[in-house]
Amino acid sequence: MFAIRQPLARPASFTFAAFGSALVMASASAPSPFYPQLQAQIGFSSVVLTGIFAIYALTLLLTLLTFGSVSDHLGRRPTLSVGFLLLALFALLFSQTDTVSGLMMARAVQGIACGLLLSTLSAAIVDLEPLDKPGLAAVCNATLPPAGLAIGALLAGAAIDMTSHALHPFFQGLALVSILFAAGVWAWPETSPRHEGLWSSLRPRVRIPPTARPVFWRVAPALFASWATGGFYLSLGVSISIHVFGLTHGLEQGAVVTALAGTGALASFFARHASASATLRFGTLALAAGTALTLLAIQLGSIWAYLLALPLAGAGFGTCFYGAVRSLAPLAGPHERGELFAAIFTVSYLAFGVPVVVAGALVTSLGLAATTIGYGFVIICMALAAFLGKARG
Repeated sequence: MFAIRQPLARPASFTFAAFGSALVMASASAPSPFYPQLQAQIGFSSVVLTGIFAIYALTLLLTLLTFGSVSDHLGRRPTLSVGFLLLALFALLFSQTDTVSGLMMARAVQGIACGLLLSTLSAAIVDLEPLDKPGLAAVCNATLPPAGLAIGALLAGAAIDMTSHALHPFFQGLALVSILFAAGVWAWPETSPRHEGLWSSLRPRVRIPPTARPVFWRVAPALFASWATGGFYLSLGVSISIHVFGLTHGLEQGAVVTALAGTGALASFFARHASASATLRFGTLALAAGTALTLLAIQLGSIWAYLLALPLAGAGFGTCFYGAVRSLAPLAGPHERGELFAAIFTVSYLAFGVPVVVAGALVTSLGLAATTIGYGFVIICMALAAFLGKARG
């Protein structure tokens, strides 16, 4: 790779980084609408399905723990370039596989790619924030993850409805776009020059900058409640759509994820003028109330009640994360941003993956509806605990 002698202007690089962040999260939700098709073709259970989802979260976590702050030492551009190339490799593997082990391998590669990209892109967005628009980076870092999740699921669902052979062209297109980003990042200005400490930073750990630690542990429950919700709907949301509400079209199934994640992005955007504390209080209450209403809709078997409740839960999902990011982002210096966002996403993806594995194991013995009710009850309790903890803080 090489450095561009005249890098892109700061605003253009910021926009490029923002689109890159949305692309990464779109890649995370894009497989979800394809899972029923893959289950029918390959033949695997709901337990295996959550395992395929969990291997992504596990490898992402391991990458965050070891390489989460590597861009603080090696530079943003080389880290991002490698990450996008790995994302392209995932897309090619996923488009070609016809075995469970192949799906596992593809998702493991995706986890490594996203682990490199999430913390580095978040740090780069803060680095490149336009000087005349303070606070825009925090808005982007909070709204782009749920927006990307919404876009990826919706596009994948639409592709499935267009053709029964959508898997190959969809993920090959994702691979091409990822390769373009891998090359394009070299046109950015480098915002984190190389410095010593790279090898010591690779020891598995979660390091939170000292200035951010008190606030980090106060907002961690909100992060956990938010991403546990996202993980559940990305892994089992399509199954709920099919088996509880009888939705059979790919666009309908993708729209369920979009309703949750899309309203999360919109709610975060509209909350940009509210304080971080007020945003967190709203988010935790909205997540608890929205989850309770979705459980009621599942019990009643009412798709309309479900679709009305999902946006409220989604607003909570998005604003919990946004409030946490806004609280933490200003507390780290430029040389600490990679490790701070690595810590944020470590907590988020623990919640994203671990509870889902437990839920997948319970589906076999308890059934999908009962597991969903139990999982939702846990989310409600965590959200209310986060609200009470924030109120005391």
